[in-house]
Amino acid sequence: MLSFRASLTLVLFTALAASQAFATTPHSTPAGTHAKHHARKKAVPKSHGQQGIDPARVVEIQQALIREHYLTGEASGKWDEATKAAMQKYQADQGWQTKLMPDARALKKLGLGPDYSNAINAKNSAFAPPPAVSTIPQDQAAGFADAAGVNH
Repeated sequence: MLSFRASLTLVLFTALAASQAFATTPHSTPAGTHAKHHARKKAVPKSHGQQGIDPARVVEIQQALIREHYLTGEASGKWDEATKAAMQKYQADQGWQTKLMPDARALKKLGLGPDYSNAINAKNSAFAPPPAVSTIPQDQAAGFADAAGVNH
């Protein structure tokens, strides 16, 4: 009969050999169940954000930078190094970021903010003039003045 140690060694050796044998056995699938393995396609990274500036918009920006004496020459419509440098300088002088360009605040300050003239509710809109001060109750008018910090 084998001793206890010899039996334990034999069992461990058999288990180790069997686990290695099973680990290297190729995986086979029954016929008809995913016999072909499809390689996954690599995802193409999507570009986010604005990829370029329309040449007409570049002309507007360049004209504004020329007007503010940050750029010289004529507006070319090309977002070139001179235009980038001028916009960076303008934004830096305002205390704004200079890495992402152009900054919305800079465009607004240059007079190039959004144009709402073609908005749905802007066409043919007529706003009624405000009511005459005499038609507003005295206590309400006083409340407006107090809220605005105006002496009445």
